[in-house]
Amino acid sequence: MEVEFTFLGTGTSQGVPIIGCSCEVCRSENTRDQRLRSSLLVKAGGVNVVIDTGPDFRQQCLRAKLETLDAVVFTHEHKDHVAGLDDIRPFNFRRRKDMPVFATARVEEALQREFKYIFEANYPGVPRVQLNRITMDPFDIGDATWWPLPVMHHRLPVMGYRIGGLAYITDANQLSELTLKRLKGVDVLVLNALRKESHLSHFTLEEALEWASKIDARQTYLTHISHHLGLHESVNADLPNGVALAYDGLVDITYGARLH
Repeated sequence: MEVEFTFLGTGTSQGVPIIGCSCEVCRSENTRDQRLRSSLLVKAGGVNVVIDTGPDFRQQCLRAKLETLDAVVFTHEHKDHVAGLDDIRPFNFRRRKDMPVFATARVEEALQREFKYIFEANYPGVPRVQLNRITMDPFDIGDATWWPLPVMHHRLPVMGYRIGGLAYITDANQLSELTLKRLKGVDVLVLNALRKESHLSHFTLEEALEWASKIDARQTYLTHISHHLGLHESVNADLPNGVALAYDGLVDITYGARLH
């Protein structure tokens, strides 16, 4: 199955550059060092799906010239992954229907709390959503099957996803046995790598590389990157074959097999 994916954002919760920071990464004029909050556009099974709508969602859609969106899938409830939900409104207007939103029970609760007006207000012009509950079971969007990949972000449960030959995991520092089972044979792996120093809730670069070696995808992309990791060009040059730093706007396609 063909899965085309675009990195709408590859940065950590503050993005890069960070407000008020004058480090060499934040001063860099290389566009690959300029990272919006992490989000991925997936084109598979005849539909366009965005994973996470962070604070930069509107800007990301404009930059990617995204005209149609068929669903939103959330990994977890942190603000850098959900804050842009209001900006689905133009897609509501274009489609003239509610936006299917896929989330776990925990994330649903957070969305209903933080976007109360969406779910309670009977007022024209608010975003219109159709909630779909994610469990550990696979679910379909269009003709593509999505397989949840449960991971832990310190003590917070987070979902990664596998779609055909693509697996996307962000905000994680622990992988479950179920996730490792579902990653077998994956063609392209996307994994978070925050920085080189240890962190409470994210994989470091070294830890991400260790997992990339164990999972052994044809290609691994590293995302959710902070300014502490270093300049894109320098870090990328030292990575092993088959591993690369992702960057905003990167587009790739995998033809990997479906997971059964």
